[in-house]
Amino acid sequence: MAWIVGNQKERKHFKDINDEILKTEGHLEEREAKILLYKFLKENPSFTCELLTGVRLFPFQHMAIKAMMLTDYFLGIWSRGQSKSFTTGIFAALDAVLHQGVQIGIISKSFRQSRMIFNKIEDFMKSPKASMFAEAVTRVAKNNDQWVMEIGRSKIIALPLGDGEKLRGFRFQRMIIDEFLLMPERIYNEVIVPFLSVVENPTERQEIYNLETQLIEAGEMTEEERKQWPNNKIIGLSSASYKFEYLYKLYQQYENLILNPEKSDVAHRIIMHLSYDCAPTQLYDQSLIQQAKSTMSQSQFEREFGSIFTDDSSGYFKVSKMAACTIEDGRGQCVEVAGDPQGEYLLAFDPSWSESEGSDDFAMHVFKLNKETKQGTLVHSYAMSGTSLKSHIFYFLYLLQNFNVVSIVGDYNGGVQFLNACNESEMFKEAGIKIDCFDVDFDNPQEYNAALRDARNQYNLESKKICFLRKPTSYWIRSANELLQSAFDHKRIWFAASAIDDDYQRQRAKNIPIDKIKFLRFADADEKGDAAKMIDFIEHQKDMIDLTKAECALIQISTTAQGTQSFDLPTNLRRQSGPDKARRDSYSALVLGNWMIQTYFDMMDFKQEETFATFTPEMF
Repeated sequence: MAWIVGNQKERKHFKDINDEILKTEGHLEEREAKILLYKFLKENPSFTCELLTGVRLFPFQHMAIKAMMLTDYFLGIWSRGQSKSFTTGIFAALDAVLHQGVQIGIISKSFRQSRMIFNKIEDFMKSPKASMFAEAVTRVAKNNDQWVMEIGRSKIIALPLGDGEKLRGFRFQRMIIDEFLLMPERIYNEVIVPFLSVVENPTERQEIYNLETQLIEAGEMTEEERKQWPNNKIIGLSSASYKFEYLYKLYQQYENLILNPEKSDVAHRIIMHLSYDCAPTQLYDQSLIQQAKSTMSQSQFEREFGSIFTDDSSGYFKVSKMAACTIEDGRGQCVEVAGDPQGEYLLAFDPSWSESEGSDDFAMHVFKLNKETKQGTLVHSYAMSGTSLKSHIFYFLYLLQNFNVVSIVGDYNGGVQFLNACNESEMFKEAGIKIDCFDVDFDNPQEYNAALRDARNQYNLESKKICFLRKPTSYWIRSANELLQSAFDHKRIWFAASAIDDDYQRQRAKNIPIDKIKFLRFADADEKGDAAKMIDFIEHQKDMIDLTKAECALIQISTTAQGTQSFDLPTNLRRQSGPDKARRDSYSALVLGNWMIQTYFDMMDFKQEETFATFTPEMF
């Protein structure tokens, strides 16, 4: 552990206030006593926290909260499970009490995560020991897309990240960003940073500055004695990332400005970088740490628990390559909950029949096809375990009814039974949909053109004969994985961006059966209705695409003594069990989908044979 002071100008709210109070003797007037108490509470957040909420802080939490109060830019790179959300919630509560009139915004990768910090504040507010804080809370409102807590004249507001226009409409003095790693660079630079440039009381500041100038000219005060107005703040918390990602670049910028501040830069910055072994032993279940060491890859454990920025992944598929194939937020195709009626889509699925929470995921991917470039973009993803077959069938039908699906590919193992179950279900019969398969042998490279011809002749979009069930032979597994790796290298497959701004509003307006769609194993107790669920569903799609990339990054290649190649999770991850075990089903669906994208375009480019009469009558 190291403490590096840097070369910034030291900041204190009040100089040596504790010593000042100790030296104070005699009777104090009420106003003077109130001022001293306020200064003491502001300089001693642990005491203030316990007084108002009954919560006793660990020393590192005290340091973090005080740093957040003092600095303009706080960047916390903390281990997983190190109370990031809880500590930030305590800061927001104390800041709102001590700085009346302040507007505090909370955003994260998803509205669900933003609400988590809000919930932390509510949790300790409900404690009998927090009666003083509870009395200060004047209103709590939970709307579909905005949660507000009013504390006197202060407000704490949790918002979804996708609605950039709504974010721009606020004037926050504090912006708390949880899961900073997943904050899009463009949103941070174009929406978040501009918050700092707008102060809440410019007229008052100018008037006081002019008065101070007159006093300085009269020799009654010095330049150093000018009033120091509090700056707006950005507080970012995250686990560590890969070095090629934006978070690491920002981390380096902070570090450089702390060690080598520019003369014109008056902003103050603090980095708090904590590994799991810096936290009190009481904070962690040590068996959990040991389990994480045995179940995570070394690189993943170093990022998640060691808070170490690591280089590229060591698996068969490189994270950097997949990042290069990810569309920048706001710059192109975004995730979709319902497709473009003029677009064409391909659906890939890897079925799982078990209803146990510890089973494999039932995975489905929807790719938007680009006829001109012969490429596909993953725009929608589903992965669920511990769910009934009926739920999977409903979701499959929802995709077919809301995306213009022109081709389907599935794993033969389980796919035959799943399609039969779909076609025989009441849901499909009521919808008048029956999926049919074409049967072609694509396993012989020398006969590939003949197979394309057969597939093109059998394929029929009108009768829904659009599905191919792929048998996972050892030859195909190797060639399909090599094809996916090549697609990443040459950017033939893309991952959709988050839905933000106008894209976000368009997706929210889609008419889908959101009340019946199950996309999480556990329902959110705070969900207020379909509108709130729709927001979570849109944000969930980006999470699922990130999950797909994470599963790909874990895949390792091995070769048996007979020369057969295997693409699978590392041995230690395959031993896992339970609902939170590592899985690879979204990766499998991606391999299927990428293979079918190329096959579909090859098939469509192959001219369908026309049949002509060849009989010529003759006269005898």
